[in-house]
Amino acid sequence: MCGINGSLVFDESDFEITSEYLIKMRDIQEHRGPDGAGLWISKNRRVGLGHRRLSIIDLSEKCKQPMSNEDDKIQLTFNGEIYNHAELREELEKTGKYDWKTDHSDTEVIIHAYEEWGKSCIQKFRGMFAFALWDGKLNELWLVRDRLGVKPLYYSLHNNRIVFASEIKAILEDPDQERSINEEGVFNYLTFLFVPAPQTLFKGIYKLPVATWMTIALDGSVKEERYWDSIDNIKEMSLESEENIAGKLLSELRNSVNLRKISDVPVGVFLSGGIDSSTNAALFSEDQKEPLNSFSIAYDNNYKSAESELNYAKRVAKDVGAKYHDQSLNQEDLIRFLPKMVFLQDEPIADPVCVPVYYVSALARKNNVIVCQVGEGADELFFGYESWKKRLRVQKLANLPIPIFIKKAIVFMLGAFGKDMGWKYEYLRRDSDKKPIFWGGSGAYTEMQKRRILSSRMRKKFKNVNSWSALTKIRERFLKKCDSKDIYRWMTYLDLNARLPDLLLMRVDKMAMGVSLEGRVPFLDHKFVEFAMNIPNKYKIKEGNLKYILKKAVRNIIPDEIIDRKKQGFATPVLEWLSSDLGEIIDSEVDYFCRNTDLFDKDQISLLLKEKNSYKSWQLLNIALWWRTFIEQGITVKNIEFIKQKQSTEIQ
Repeated sequence: MCGINGSLVFDESDFEITSEYLIKMRDIQEHRGPDGAGLWISKNRRVGLGHRRLSIIDLSEKCKQPMSNEDDKIQLTFNGEIYNHAELREELEKTGKYDWKTDHSDTEVIIHAYEEWGKSCIQKFRGMFAFALWDGKLNELWLVRDRLGVKPLYYSLHNNRIVFASEIKAILEDPDQERSINEEGVFNYLTFLFVPAPQTLFKGIYKLPVATWMTIALDGSVKEERYWDSIDNIKEMSLESEENIAGKLLSELRNSVNLRKISDVPVGVFLSGGIDSSTNAALFSEDQKEPLNSFSIAYDNNYKSAESELNYAKRVAKDVGAKYHDQSLNQEDLIRFLPKMVFLQDEPIADPVCVPVYYVSALARKNNVIVCQVGEGADELFFGYESWKKRLRVQKLANLPIPIFIKKAIVFMLGAFGKDMGWKYEYLRRDSDKKPIFWGGSGAYTEMQKRRILSSRMRKKFKNVNSWSALTKIRERFLKKCDSKDIYRWMTYLDLNARLPDLLLMRVDKMAMGVSLEGRVPFLDHKFVEFAMNIPNKYKIKEGNLKYILKKAVRNIIPDEIIDRKKQGFATPVLEWLSSDLGEIIDSEVDYFCRNTDLFDKDQISLLLKEKNSYKSWQLLNIALWWRTFIEQGITVKNIEFIKQKQSTEIQ
């Protein structure tokens, strides 16, 4: 796990890459790789790669990056882990073609796999990765992001060069990089709580979509290709018994967890006491010689919106023989962390769970654990959200044979009587426009609510636009391979391609890497995902029971008390804190943002903030602090002044 960066200068430019140029981009990501740093610059200074190292596999100095092949024609800077690297190395060694400089580096496996199989080598990799490979024979840069988007990769094309990095703040160190707001990104952020790929909230800076590679030649020509899809290999499983499927599920998941044990440094788990993290802990602990380290977070009070799950976490830790560690957070911890949170996020990730993820990651590092397994992905694969059940019911109603003109008439009448601000209207509007009801597992504003808070200029600019446009490519891919009436698979597919990589996985990556901790995601092993996508819908939700088949599979692995208890999300008590210091900070910062930009209607925003009972306030705070940090000041977190002087900007 590391931080990467680099640049390729095109033929028309006289710009030359220098060590100073690369180092500034590289070292602002030092938190991603405190164990070492490296650079490579081509002799003609048209190509340069940088690397910050967090040592996980093969800790020797021979594994420093950027790493080259024997004749230096290939140079690689790599972030992530290839879990099947030993198997691939064995296959490559049998060819007798390669002189290996390392003992068991997965980085070197990528290089020789590319030499052996070309770009198709990507199909052999099982892991999480974002890397840049320079091929000196083809004079071509190859940028690659993993199948599920566990690792981020950003890029910008400007001034006849491409600049890329693991974090946006590194790209901003390029002296010619524009720092301005992508207003379409703002428009979509209000709908989704994040900016869907390939856009970011920065104008001209993009994220490489999941399961995608891009090649860039010296003449500036760019080619982009998607190399994998979770629905590429749909197989019929409806005739298999649920007992058989549950058995296969457990076997696949156990294999995924075991692959993610591979490490030369200590590995632990985040443990909330829910089904997903408890299953991780139980499977990880099987056949372990040493007790597993588990890490949990709670708060200073048992808030209604974030009830403590520590009793469940302790129960699981005891059952699996794990060493249990926990920490309690309060409002001061959140406020003190805000400047650093914004800096680490790069662009707003409007999920307050970023706060506990950071602190639980820091807790792991304090206990000398450098890698942790996390539970993201299970709810999306196995229909684990109550909110999904509601939207499933709405979609089934929408599918009733009611003529479109009647639906449009109802939408018109509701609008005429001022009944157009709620979610019922929004769902009717989507259906009457022949769009799916489900636009993703997260959201804050309906299209009409969004327009109310936008400035008059923004309302005019986006008068004939809605945020569905950000999802059209995902929908098109889905319809080529699946029936439009397969609502269950659509919901999973959309979140696998949007909310998971752009929100949930980024909150793990950015917060964990903020303390130099690697997060691994067993439920998002691509082979496990392919298997899960083929499980019949009737086994994912049965008689209203969410995650039915997963619960059945792990029934004898974790306690029934964990499986059968009411689901609790990993939450932060933002709602309770809105009426105290946090609310004051939000009011002040959002007001400042509105007065100094022309994006929102200040009066409408003031009315919204007075409610003091909505996560919308957190979403607005995130974008306000992002703007203050990266656009207005254009400098690092140390210069943020929005916190009262009594608050420290450093997390102890």
